[in-house]
Amino acid sequence: MEKTLVIIKPGAIQRELIGEIITRFERKGLHLCGIKMYQFTDKVVSEHYAHLADRPFFKRIKDSMMVTPVIVCCWEGLDAVRIVRSMSGVTNGREAAPGTIRGDFSMSVQENIVHASDTVENAKVEIDRFFKPEEIFEFKPNNFPFVYANDEV
Repeated sequence: MEKTLVIIKPGAIQRELIGEIITRFERKGLHLCGIKMYQFTDKVVSEHYAHLADRPFFKRIKDSMMVTPVIVCCWEGLDAVRIVRSMSGVTNGREAAPGTIRGDFSMSVQENIVHASDTVENAKVEIDRFFKPEEIFEFKPNNFPFVYANDEV
């Protein structure tokens, strides 16, 4: 099974969308195997978003991500990275398709509700950044026979 990271961003925390976001991933059939509240520091924001450090909007990202704590989640499932990215929608909420998390809840490129790992490799790095190994729980949910065909898992 593939794992991926989702960060429920400060805008979603302020708007009290945590349960709605988690419910969407659960209803899809993804398995939550790690979750906690986390307060970003300047150092961790700089590390997590290092690929955007030279962009003119980087300070805006840093400021936005430290307004409140965030919720970091580790989700598991077949093709979890691709599925979560698809459910999240494109980065700019105004361009995200209705039915996606960003399409339904975001009007902004910055305040776009969630961060989702973009590759399996980055998901591993990001999960390791926010979770200790003992904070990721390995167990088979009872609903797996109703989420996947028996030859898929």
